[in-house]
Amino acid sequence: MWAFLNSSLFLPILLYYHFPCSVSSLYSSSCQLQGQFHLNELHKAGDVILGGLFQIHFFSIFPDLSFTSEPQQPTCHGFDVLGLRQAQAMAFAIDEINKNPNLLPNVTLGYSLYDNCLNLGIGFRAALSLASSQEEQVKLNETCVGIPPVIGIVGDSSSSSSIAISTVLGLYRVPMVSYFATCSCLSDRQKFPSFFRTIPSDAFQVRAVIQILKHFSWTWAGLLISDDDYGLYAARSFQSDLAQSGGGCLAYLEVLPWSKDTAELRRIVKVMKKSTARVVIVFAHESHMIDLMEEVVRQNVTGLQWIASEAWTSATVLQTPDLMPYLGGTLGIAIRQGEIPGFRDFLLQIRHELHLNTNNVYYRLVYYLEKVNFTTSFGDQVSFDENGDVLPVYDITNWMWLPDGRTQVQSVGEVKKSPLKGEELTLDEDKIFWNFESKKPPRSVCSESCPPGTRMARKKGEPVCCFDCIPCSEGKISNCPEDFWSSPQRDHCVPMETEFLSYHEPLGICLAATSLLGTFFCAVVLGIFIYHQQTPIVRANNSELSFQLLLSLKLCFLCSLLFIGRPTLWTCQLRHVAFGISFVLCISSILVKTMVVLAVFQASKPGGGASLKWVGAVQQRWTVLVLTCVQAAICTAWLVSVSPAPYKNTQYYNDKIVYECVVGSTIGFAVLLAYIGFLALLSFLLAFLARNLPDSFNEAKHITFSMLIFGAVWVAFVPAYVSSPGKYADAVEVFAILASSFGLLVALFGPKCYIILVRPDRNTKKAILGRGINS
Repeated sequence: MWAFLNSSLFLPILLYYHFPCSVSSLYSSSCQLQGQFHLNELHKAGDVILGGLFQIHFFSIFPDLSFTSEPQQPTCHGFDVLGLRQAQAMAFAIDEINKNPNLLPNVTLGYSLYDNCLNLGIGFRAALSLASSQEEQVKLNETCVGIPPVIGIVGDSSSSSSIAISTVLGLYRVPMVSYFATCSCLSDRQKFPSFFRTIPSDAFQVRAVIQILKHFSWTWAGLLISDDDYGLYAARSFQSDLAQSGGGCLAYLEVLPWSKDTAELRRIVKVMKKSTARVVIVFAHESHMIDLMEEVVRQNVTGLQWIASEAWTSATVLQTPDLMPYLGGTLGIAIRQGEIPGFRDFLLQIRHELHLNTNNVYYRLVYYLEKVNFTTSFGDQVSFDENGDVLPVYDITNWMWLPDGRTQVQSVGEVKKSPLKGEELTLDEDKIFWNFESKKPPRSVCSESCPPGTRMARKKGEPVCCFDCIPCSEGKISNCPEDFWSSPQRDHCVPMETEFLSYHEPLGICLAATSLLGTFFCAVVLGIFIYHQQTPIVRANNSELSFQLLLSLKLCFLCSLLFIGRPTLWTCQLRHVAFGISFVLCISSILVKTMVVLAVFQASKPGGGASLKWVGAVQQRWTVLVLTCVQAAICTAWLVSVSPAPYKNTQYYNDKIVYECVVGSTIGFAVLLAYIGFLALLSFLLAFLARNLPDSFNEAKHITFSMLIFGAVWVAFVPAYVSSPGKYADAVEVFAILASSFGLLVALFGPKCYIILVRPDRNTKKAILGRGINS
């Protein structure tokens, strides 16, 4: 019955389809039945009939074929109580639909249910009997239309049977809705266009098992599968998903025989007994487990943690006092459990054993179309995706062995898939019964983690989970965390030494202090110029550009601080951007000052007055802004394409991590420097041409000298930077920034401050212009 809440889910789809007629009236007006299969069956008359295939027996016996006489019918044995409950759940669902006048008014549903005896041949015979009817003669009208024998089939419970049956019935679009066939192959709508199921695909079940393995850190497990599509496809998915997840390895993979092959079962159990894997995963059917457990008991193989697939996780035939010493504590993937209202009374009326266990068959019908989407009376959302699969959800069950000898299967968690959170495993470990003396989860690994002082060495020909632990000769212990190193005794991990230009070391302190000192000097000079801004020496040399130049020099000094301290993403990105823009702002101001000097002296010549209109205050500001924006665009392109980033460099030293900033794009860094160099060279050439212009205080001379200092510093910087390792590369760049900044500050503002503070007698318009006239 627990596989049967889904069968009413099939009912809306089955009622939607009609079985086509396959006999043409051109040849005959009736079809004659050539023979009948004698099957275990249950029928109820109705206006329209639904078919059903259920596993009422475990085993079947086929007579020997002599080919000299008509063969005898196969016989079935090994009564399956669960299969009968499933069949009765379908009967109950149809009975409930017939009682509800709002669902199918004026239409009575009937059913024809057959026992497949867990055999493909018998199940296929039953499906053909449902599709073609068992009447001796079927009369057809001229248009070859009418109600087919059944409008659809609920079943089969087996993946192999569902594949075979749906392959044939799908040609005629006969709907087939399975409550228990989980093979992932059945999701192929090209091969199985009319197949639906209300149980999740094995692809999801396999991932659920892998999540359980990961949860308990079980990296070493055995896998047993049935010799059919169900087992083979599950094994293929399991091996693929396990390899992708990196969550463990298979100790062995064995295929359980369908027939009771004692020799083969003995060999398989010996493999299990010999293996160090304490976890055994089984994707097989009840009949396989019955035969397997007989041999497990005979060889007394205990101490295993079993993980059951949905095919046998609720098999009461295995939950006996004889088997619980071996199977107690089993974790199983089970179909969502629930109680069907009214089903108890229905079963009591037919005098069958009652055991309410899940609910994937029966639904109250709300709406039916080819694409079903409705909510059951107990809150379950039912819908099919484009492959005919439902939204997957499974309960995680645990086989408890109670002190009084009884067995209880309880839910200890769930695994489900939702559109927002994806696949999610929830477990209540406090409720789990562990069938071990420790009452704790077992350890199931091929090799234990290597202790400190040793490293892993792969075993040739073995899975990656199997390795030897050998002493570390030198270097880093294999299982030390990142940024840790082995101790001299190689018996524990110690933090690796780190290196970067720090504020706590003498070099970093000196550079930071020099940077702040340069910033202070700029502030002092700026204060002097503001205080004496009405004097001739300040006004004669473009006071606005002088103030702008001093502010940009302060930024140049301050940007060097970004190169000190442990590199982070934002400091790596900001340090070169701040450096590049600050220096372009500085050099562009110098360039404009040089252009102003040339324009002023050009204007002093006859007819040269027009040149001054090109170097007005507005033009000066726009020129500086445009030149600076070009550098900002270069920096933006650099950051967007390949941004600088922090990097842990272990190439310089074996036992030390050097934290540094990689520039990301060497081209971006080179273009940034080249642009600064281009502006500096242009400023130098213009100042050099204006160096001999008449004036008692010709600023072009000082600009020429400052550009010579600037160029010398940065030409020397390139080879020093390339050849300096680790923090010393940052120190070289900081030194170049400070040296060039001090050179510009002293060369451009030193002489002016000298005149303002020491020789105020020369800070007059007459003194500035007079020497130029006398010369």
